[in-house]
Amino acid sequence: MIKQRIVLASGNAHKIKEIGQMLPDYEVVGYKELGFDFEIEEDGKTFYENALIKAKAVATALNLPALADDSGICVDALDGQPGIYSARYAGDGVDEHNNELLLKNMQGKQNRNAKFVCCMVFYKPDGRIITATGETHGEILDKCYGENGFGYDPLFFSTDLNKCLGLATDKEKNSISHRFRAIEGIKKKIKEIEG
Repeated sequence: MIKQRIVLASGNAHKIKEIGQMLPDYEVVGYKELGFDFEIEEDGKTFYENALIKAKAVATALNLPALADDSGICVDALDGQPGIYSARYAGDGVDEHNNELLLKNMQGKQNRNAKFVCCMVFYKPDGRIITATGETHGEILDKCYGENGFGYDPLFFSTDLNKCLGLATDKEKNSISHRFRAIEGIKKKIKEIEG
């Protein structure tokens, strides 16, 4: 059986692999593999707006269904920051620098509650949009743990897993992550539409 191809509006190899594992019934390819090399300006004010901008740009350019997500970590004690700016929190897009800045900004904070949020948009070339949001809750730790995952995973203690995501296996993380929950929502809605 030939799998339907979905273009992921991302050049992030970690994300392409992770989403590919969550969508085994589809062939998930990153947009760069198909020659899309335009810079997409993510100037939305919400996770949804940014995901929509990316999915629409890629679907329109390649005339293929495109899936985009915008995600980040929202920390209660920092009024929801870094939020949509999570990937570029420290200004250079380097995970270690983002983590260092988050730790610095959390010094002396008693409330360590945080959540990862992912908004996923599936955009078809005919203009149809399917969207879903997923969240996973936990706390910000006082230092980085583990070598697994990426982004803020080494600082995030998952209440679902009762362990730091930096110490979780891919399988464990993918069973509770914000991205997994958003994907599950998208899959359910696609099934309802396509039967």
